[in-house]
Amino acid sequence: MLDDFLWRATLAGVGVTLAAAPLGCFIVWRRMAYFGDATAHASMLGIALSLALSLPILPSVLFIALIMAITVSKFSGRSYAMDTLLGVMAHSALAIGLVAVSFLSGIRLDLMAYLFGDILAVSKMDLFIIWGGALFIIGLIRFRWSGLLLSILDKDLALASNFSPKREQLILTIALAIVVAVAIKVVGVLLIVAMLIIPAAAARPFSQTPEMMVVLAALIGSSSSILGLRASYLFDTPTGPTIVCIATGLFITSSLIRKLKTRHNLNLDNNEN
Repeated sequence: MLDDFLWRATLAGVGVTLAAAPLGCFIVWRRMAYFGDATAHASMLGIALSLALSLPILPSVLFIALIMAITVSKFSGRSYAMDTLLGVMAHSALAIGLVAVSFLSGIRLDLMAYLFGDILAVSKMDLFIIWGGALFIIGLIRFRWSGLLLSILDKDLALASNFSPKREQLILTIALAIVVAVAIKVVGVLLIVAMLIIPAAAARPFSQTPEMMVVLAALIGSSSSILGLRASYLFDTPTGPTIVCIATGLFITSSLIRKLKTRHNLNLDNNEN
């Protein structure tokens, strides 16, 4: 089965979405979209470092993503507003990475594959790395679920329950860096945050509990990957952007269903009154 590139691509897409779904929910709850954007854009520096020093891409990207994420966490709230700091660092990191790559000579570089992903080129080793990272993220969030959730709901309650909000923030930062590193092959630098946020946002209107939102986000993300891969194959379109377009369509559909449901409930209340 793994000798078929379409099966490898499908399994890679599902693996990435299973890792991104729970983490995406925390990003939505904490309103950390720009934080994820800065970490993802910084990965371009990791790619440049990998190519310049002939190092494997995964550890190089993970190293740079961790540095960016920890730096943002340390300096946020000191001199600039959080959104300003993240905006500056996100776009600066991407620009510096692209400029650094342009100075590399004698290296054949498919820049579009790094920016938008190349899921159809996923190898067996890439697949093992993606699923290894996904299982690690799922296990980490499952193990730290209570602390992560309490640190979002109420920091004082988290402290009273012997959970350190700063430590939980660091755990979330590490998890985000890992997801960015393993997802580059599938959706690329520019689309990683979309796959973190859009499935979680689409799942939010139908979720009564945090656990339900994580499960629905995983289902929406996996469906987006499978349908996007199929649509890309049929219509000969870029695979990563097609997956994100399918996820966006599901988000729009969920928003419309939510509005119709809200309007229906209002009509019922008016009729009862």
